[in-house]
Amino acid sequence: MMMMMMMMMMMYLITIPAFVGIILSVSLKIKEARKNKKKAVGFFHPYTNDGGGGERVLWCAVKAIQDELPNIDCVIYTGDHDASPNSLLKRASDRFGVLLISPPKVIHLNKRKWIEETTYPRFTMIGQSLGSVYLSWEALCKFTPFYFFDTSGYAFTYPLARIFGCKVICYTHYPTISSDMVSRVRSRSAMYNNDSLVAQSLWLSRCKVLYYSVFSWMYGLVGSCANLVMVNSSWTQSHIVKLWKIPERTRRVYPPCDTSGLQVMPLERLADNPAIISVAQFRPEKAHPLQLEAFANVIDKLDTNMPKPKLQFVGSCRNKADEDRLQKLKDMAVDLKVENYVEFHKNILYKDLVKLLGAAIAGIHSMTDEHFGISVVEFMAAGAIPIAHNSAGPKMDIVLEEDGERTGFLAETVDEYADAILQVLRMPEAARHKMAAAARKRARKFSEQKFYEDFKASIRPILSQAY
Repeated sequence: MMMMMMMMMMMYLITIPAFVGIILSVSLKIKEARKNKKKAVGFFHPYTNDGGGGERVLWCAVKAIQDELPNIDCVIYTGDHDASPNSLLKRASDRFGVLLISPPKVIHLNKRKWIEETTYPRFTMIGQSLGSVYLSWEALCKFTPFYFFDTSGYAFTYPLARIFGCKVICYTHYPTISSDMVSRVRSRSAMYNNDSLVAQSLWLSRCKVLYYSVFSWMYGLVGSCANLVMVNSSWTQSHIVKLWKIPERTRRVYPPCDTSGLQVMPLERLADNPAIISVAQFRPEKAHPLQLEAFANVIDKLDTNMPKPKLQFVGSCRNKADEDRLQKLKDMAVDLKVENYVEFHKNILYKDLVKLLGAAIAGIHSMTDEHFGISVVEFMAAGAIPIAHNSAGPKMDIVLEEDGERTGFLAETVDEYADAILQVLRMPEAARHKMAAAARKRARKFSEQKFYEDFKASIRPILSQAY
């Protein structure tokens, strides 16, 4: 017994110096980093190959900074090891049509697995959030900029960036957690972020509500550390202001949509081969199966004398999980017997996307609580009538009347989507042109040029504090 007590005492005495040593080492590292802080804007964007609207915002933000402060370096923190300054410059141009003034500098991150959802089968939100702190530690130790700019929604990195002496700026596409998510768990609704096992159990649902409540408090705490917050929609703004409680530092800046390039396309479309386009990453929340099921209903209900439409899925795959989802979608098309009317376009170039948009009579979107919906705006600008989910960004900001004219359709269920598609297909050409013209006019409010103007106006006060 005495021997055991002595061993425990020795372990305790050994542990204290080790812990103190770690704290001192971390403190010295931070002190050195603060001292060697660089005149730069560091963009924390671990996935520079996701191909979505978030990546477009990244490159437009880089271009805006280069325009506003040509003497300051733009640095990209990325976990993509094949990324180089020139490859990212080319990617911005080829995939998004964004012409950067100069190639950004690149800092490669080796610990990206700590923010991957596959690393955390359970408690994914808190796991990824804490993992982002570890990843940002690697980033800031390798290169400490004056401005730490988060463009991917990792709010838990903000306190650490402040400790490193950085001014924290963020462009938030959507809150990591929202009152809508908590409500769904409380009402025990099964969805992609609330699996059926939890939804069917009262006890598990109550535990998850508690988990979400604690996480919401933590999220509000770290988010309030941002010096400047830009949000992409009315829906996101309302949630972020409620959670972070810094309305005086929060600005709504609609994301950059390529409306100018798409607006010049003719509204006339081929009547004998109508195309309906869907543009979204192959992620679970995009609800592609709902679109496919609605389209199959349309094929069954379509008048025999009408030409059969085709549904074009356009999107990118981030990882194997996305690839598997794409394959399941292809298999589903076969099961529904519509494979001859469905096309899949994976990771295509921007110019090819523009060509497809210019030939589509309608664009379909089905994500619940889509924070904004860049693809919906692109449909409208290109002259394709939008059929979007009746929630969040599309409902509150985008598919609204323009000069008293309807600009598209909002839907939620399979039947509602099928009905909207049928209405578009059966529309007289003059009526479709009228709606498409109103939608196109509405889309001008979300142009890339408008983004640059609002973005620069938002960042100027904080940039002027240092230079």
